[in-house]
Amino acid sequence: KAVTSAGSRSSLTLTLRTSNTLVDDRLLVALLIGERVKLPKGDVWTTGIWYYRACRAAISGGSGQLSGPFTGLPAADQATALQAMLHLPDHINIPDPRLVIPEMARVHQRQPQLNLVNLEAVSAARVLNATVTLSPGSASGILPGILTAESVTQKFVTPT
Repeated sequence: KAVTSAGSRSSLTLTLRTSNTLVDDRLLVALLIGERVKLPKGDVWTTGIWYYRACRAAISGGSGQLSGPFTGLPAADQATALQAMLHLPDHINIPDPRLVIPEMARVHQRQPQLNLVNLEAVSAARVLNATVTLSPGSASGILPGILTAESVTQKFVTPT
């Protein structure tokens, strides 16, 4: 978990005690519906926007990349998965916006082409010193190149 301590009035030091993995919205859905997702040992994190997108997909239904896995479940399992989504389990963390948002402003200066989803992901990973674990759908977009440019470790995982 992240522990913060005030280094001075104008700075904040983040000390990490375990390895952190930041999962994208598709992997978050996979974890919550019980698919196997091979992640490194340590704390699991997601961003606020990725969590919102997964919740919205779970509630709205449909056959999209995020909502499709929910509709494929039996009715009883759908209800369980929906509750897991709406009441995020304690073992999945969301970083403190007070730490992420200032980093978003700094990253935006270097990467003005990023949309809000990717900006939050890069910034959260930097704040948490996390490995960003991406699903195949996310691996084909702009994010992997930006993570490399920002010296953020990344890996790609396909849920099973």
